[in-house]
Amino acid sequence: MTTAPDATTYRLIDGKQTAENIKQEIAAEVAARKAAGQKQPHLAAILVGHDGGSETYVRNKVLACEAVGFGSTLLRFEDDITEAELLRQVDALNNDPEIDGFIVQLPLPKHIDPNKVIEAIRPEKDVDGFHPMNIGRMVAGLPALLPATPSGIVELLRRYELPTDGKHCVVIGRSNIVGTPVSILLAKNLEPGNCTVTLCHSRTQDLGSITRTADILVAALGRPGFVTADMVKPGAVVIDVGTTRVEDASKKSGWALRGDVDFAGVAPLCSYITPVPGGVGPMTIAMLLLNTLRAAKGEVYPR
Repeated sequence: MTTAPDATTYRLIDGKQTAENIKQEIAAEVAARKAAGQKQPHLAAILVGHDGGSETYVRNKVLACEAVGFGSTLLRFEDDITEAELLRQVDALNNDPEIDGFIVQLPLPKHIDPNKVIEAIRPEKDVDGFHPMNIGRMVAGLPALLPATPSGIVELLRRYELPTDGKHCVVIGRSNIVGTPVSILLAKNLEPGNCTVTLCHSRTQDLGSITRTADILVAALGRPGFVTADMVKPGAVVIDVGTTRVEDASKKSGWALRGDVDFAGVAPLCSYITPVPGGVGPMTIAMLLLNTLRAAKGEVYPR
């Protein structure tokens, strides 16, 4: 295992480079599959409306598919699409033998129930890992298509050889997309895993007294700069999942991504910390690609 450096000499956890390494591994396997005459994996995405963050994220997914040799399909709809029509589109992808996996990009317009849409996706094509079947299999310790961002966090800990066994992990945020799944994964009798996990949320009292006991702190609440230096134990590993757009006149775009952690104040205390951007974000796409490859191979649900 890697020994954590002195807290005054923190190391960045480079999610961008780690994701590139994973994509190179996937590309090599896809090339071998093609050479053996096997089907090219194919990922589809449904994008509703014109949310800026979603547009960027889906565009990056399409580019990532090209980079690893996947086929890709993007279905775009205006935000006035009815729930019934969107469900018909989901059903069409469920029954398309060319599509190995697909995602419906969230958030959706308010008139569409996201849970109804997620439940309509066949578990074997649910490469976002949000379907109750995949969540249930994850909780039960069965093979599953895991939620992309939580599994990306675990993969960063694995590849940086950061010790988790017996460590206290505090997760801030209990969403079904990140907080709750990552708390489950890190508590499992796995490697990485075997953490003692505390899951905190908006009703948690005296939050700082809990976060200051964390060997591993995962911030996933969507509030820029929320985690400050007084909330972090010296030498902690800090994983920042936040990606909120904030106004920034110095940027050509007029905005910048900011994490849930006050990086300038917190980083000097840490042994390891993820930056924003370039930390957890790129891992989400890499793990989505990995799920698609696993779906194409029938690793979880036999084809």
